[in-house]
Amino acid sequence: MFTWTQHLADWMIYGFFGIEKGSKLGDALNFFVFDTIKIFILLFLVTMVMGTINSYFPIDKVRHFLTKRKWYGLDYFVASVFGTITPFCSCSSVPLFVGFVKGGIPLGVTLAFLISSPLVDAVSVAMFIGMFGWKVTIVYVVSGIIISMIAGFILSKMKLENLLTDWVKNILASKQSGIQDQMEVRQSFQKRLPIIFKEAMSIVKGVSLYIVIGIAIGGAMHGFIPTNFFEQYISADNPFAVPIAVLAGVPMYSNAAGVLPVMEVLVQKGIPIGTAIAFSMAVVGLSVPEALLLKKVMTTKMLFLFFGVVTACIIVSGYLFNLIL
Repeated sequence: MFTWTQHLADWMIYGFFGIEKGSKLGDALNFFVFDTIKIFILLFLVTMVMGTINSYFPIDKVRHFLTKRKWYGLDYFVASVFGTITPFCSCSSVPLFVGFVKGGIPLGVTLAFLISSPLVDAVSVAMFIGMFGWKVTIVYVVSGIIISMIAGFILSKMKLENLLTDWVKNILASKQSGIQDQMEVRQSFQKRLPIIFKEAMSIVKGVSLYIVIGIAIGGAMHGFIPTNFFEQYISADNPFAVPIAVLAGVPMYSNAAGVLPVMEVLVQKGIPIGTAIAFSMAVVGLSVPEALLLKKVMTTKMLFLFFGVVTACIIVSGYLFNLIL
């Protein structure tokens, strides 16, 4: 599908600019041009598809859907799947958290949604397809859903409601009983399409800087960093490689657009793909800025439990990825 993109990158770098093929600079720039074109095309296409799905499943419907039925445990799965098709990141964590809990959704189910939403979204799916193919993408999406379900379920068993901040408790105490359904104006797909297109362009525009920076870092690593640079720290021979990669990713802050090009280069440098996926999940799903945002709704003890459970799940998944991929 993207053979023409590689030919274009080869012509531009080695032909038009006359940079020597096989040189460090040439390889770095070729990687940058090829991945930038490929990722932006895939990102737009997948974002359009996800935007279409999301237009039929707005957040109010999600709350209504999860509170009006008895799921007998399947609500964790439903919430995690909804998290994958909604374009929310850690920046939306506080209003989402309050909205879900206020809507009557159990705390564990709410946390499952919040975990899956930044881990798996249109951006990460588009970039995964372009970088690693369908097999790895499917494994990543399914694992993101499973991690969210398991972490949400474990956290629900800890009975953390009393560890919510007073700010959230006051909101819950003052809420009006009952949930009023809002009438939705039915629109045809033709009328929705311009809105979906506009939102897709907005998403692409919003993450474009992260994509360019991420691919630029990946290109520099691809061209200039020796192949064995990372192996001494997170190679397949190191039994602690996965926890090291996850703990290294937690202090960082980026979205999928910024971290996945770096992950691609890690894999090309010989790092096991499970270790690289665990690293990217830690960067996207766990970060200091996200902790600061969640501090508004979670006490310190709850925040540590939340991060600890999710971190443990990501580490376990990293080891499993290395076994099956």
